Amino acid sequence: MTDDTRPVRHTEHLDWPRLEAWLRERLPSCGIEGLDVSLPMQVEQFPGGHSNLTYHVRFGPTELVVRRPPFGPVAPTAHDMAREFRWLSAVHPVFPLAPRGYLLCEDPGVVGSIFYVMERRHGIVVRHEEPPEIKDRPDVRRRVGAALVDALADLHAVDIEQAGLTHLGKPAGFVERQVRGWSERWHRSKTTDLPEMDALATWLAQELPPAPSHPTIVHGDFKLDNLMLDANDPARLVAVFDWEMAALGDPLVDLGILLAYWVPNAPPEQRDALTTVTTLPGWLTPAALIERYARRSGCDLSTLRFFEVFALFKIAVVIQQIYFRFVNGQTDDPRFVTFGERVAFLARRATSLLSV
Repeated sequence: MTDDTRPVRHTEHLDWPRLEAWLRERLPSCGIEGLDVSLPMQVEQFPGGHSNLTYHVRFGPTELVVRRPPFGPVAPTAHDMAREFRWLSAVHPVFPLAPRGYLLCEDPGVVGSIFYVMERRHGIVVRHEEPPEIKDRPDVRRRVGAALVDALADLHAVDIEQAGLTHLGKPAGFVERQVRGWSERWHRSKTTDLPEMDALATWLAQELPPAPSHPTIVHGDFKLDNLMLDANDPARLVAVFDWEMAALGDPLVDLGILLAYWVPNAPPEQRDALTTVTTLPGWLTPAALIERYARRSGCDLSTLRFFEVFALFKIAVVIQQIYFRFVNGQTDDPRFVTFGERVAFLARRATSLLSV
C-alpha cells in the first residue's frame, strides 16, 4: 500500500478478474515503458474524493489509475467518463499537468460502467490537513498559492483555436447552459425544501453576464485538493486532476470555484476534504488570489461576483447529489451523513454575497 492509497472499500469492489483480463489484452498497445502484464494485478483505492471512484492498479512496478462513476443511479450527463477521457487526451499535449489517458472502456459489462485508465503521478495532495512538506511553513504556503494561481492562468492562456480544441465544446451560451443544468440538478436531487437554493437559481438565471471576448479551456473544478504537488518542492505542480467538468467557456467559472473552496465551506464542526486549510498563516488571501490572477491573465474581473455565487450554488448541488444517493441507500459512506447540513451552509453563504 502506498502513502496515498488504501484497501478498496468493501462496497466498492469491481469484477477484478474481468478487469484484469481486459487490461492484459489492451495495455501493451499503449507503449508504457516497463509494462509487464504477465505479472499479477494488484488493486488498492485512492480514498479522497466524494463522487467518482478511483483505483490504483499495479502490474509489478507499473502503476495505473482506473476511474469510474459512483455506484447507483447518477444524474443525466454527470460522471461522464468517456467525455473526461476525451478531454484528458486533448488537453494533455498543450497542458502537461493534465495526466495522460491510456484507455477508455465503453463496455459496462467489464466493471459495471464506462471507465478509463490513465497514468499514475506521484506527489502530495493537500486535503483537510497539510502534509509535512507544507505544515507550519508559511513561506511554502505562499509559494504554493502563487503557483496554483499561475497554473490556472496558464491553462486559460491556451489558445483553443491554435491548439485545435474548438471541437470540444460550444462556448456560446456556456454560462446559461451551466446555470440551467445545475438548477435542474438541484430540483431533481432535493431531499427537503431549501428556499435559499431556489432563490439562488432564480437570481443566477436573471443575472447572466455577457459572454467573454476570448473563451478558454475551463477545468470546472479547479481547487487545491484536485492538484498534486511535488513532495520535494511543493510550489511545483505535478498534476491537475478531475477533468470531468471541463468545457470551453468563461474562465471566471474556474476562478469562482477556486475562491469558493478557499474559505470555509462547511459548518465549523465538520472537517474533511471539502473544508479548507487555506485560512492558516501564509496562504494567500482571496483578495491576493484575485489580484495575482488578474495580473497574470489580464482578464476582466468585473463580473466575478456572479461566478462566486454560481460556484457556491454548484458546489451545494454537487453535495446534494451525493447526499441524495446516501439518503436513498445507494452508498453507505459515513462521510456523507452530514451533507444535508453542508448544503444549507453553502446556500446561506452564497445568499450573503448577493448583498455585497
